[in-house]
Amino acid sequence: MVSLELEIQFLEEKADQIFRQLEDAMTISVKPLDKMFRNAGLNIDRLLEQIKRGYSGQGGALSPISYMPDGLDVVDPTVNRANNILNQLDKLNIYRIAAEKAPFAMPVKGTFRFTSGYGPRWGEMHRGTDFAAKSGAPIYATADGVVTRAEWGSGYGRVVYVKHAFGIETRYAHMAKIRVKKGQRVSRGQRIGDMGNSGRSTGIHLHYEVRVNGKDVNPMIYIKAGRDVF
Repeated sequence: MVSLELEIQFLEEKADQIFRQLEDAMTISVKPLDKMFRNAGLNIDRLLEQIKRGYSGQGGALSPISYMPDGLDVVDPTVNRANNILNQLDKLNIYRIAAEKAPFAMPVKGTFRFTSGYGPRWGEMHRGTDFAAKSGAPIYATADGVVTRAEWGSGYGRVVYVKHAFGIETRYAHMAKIRVKKGQRVSRGQRIGDMGNSGRSTGIHLHYEVRVNGKDVNPMIYIKAGRDVF
């Protein structure tokens, strides 16, 4: 009898250790992503609900475990812990999908320099961030989306607009060459053009904008939010 009790105690302690390791792993995985979205000013509850509604075969909510011994309405702490882990896994999956749909990535890679930030400049508002690199340097989509404009845009020169989830739009201006077409779906990190000096520009660079529900915001809010995660 004593041996059986010791064996049960050992199994319970082993199960508790496994649960704690899983809980710690979920906390470590979810917290940075949660912080990233909050730092970007996105409404977490609205974001999670929007992604849940549009899974489209990418995976869905994990079903909770339901266990009632002998038909009794008994609260089982082990089942509760397992369901909490499933909820965290579901949240992690949603964040993974959402992270591809918001512009947390850099529009340029390799060697470049910041030449002008977002804010007042020369008596007028500069509504984006400028990145300078060599002529023809690749320009990348910063999130999944759909190209809504890919043409000459007056002061923008050769410009690409990409519509993303959550009411977000990104703009990439002064290109030497456009590599996408209107209506085309693009993925985060996909090359959409080449850096140039077209339109109203004083040198070779990319003028990059982020707009949320039509209002311009500082692109660096998103870039800095994603820097510690990606």
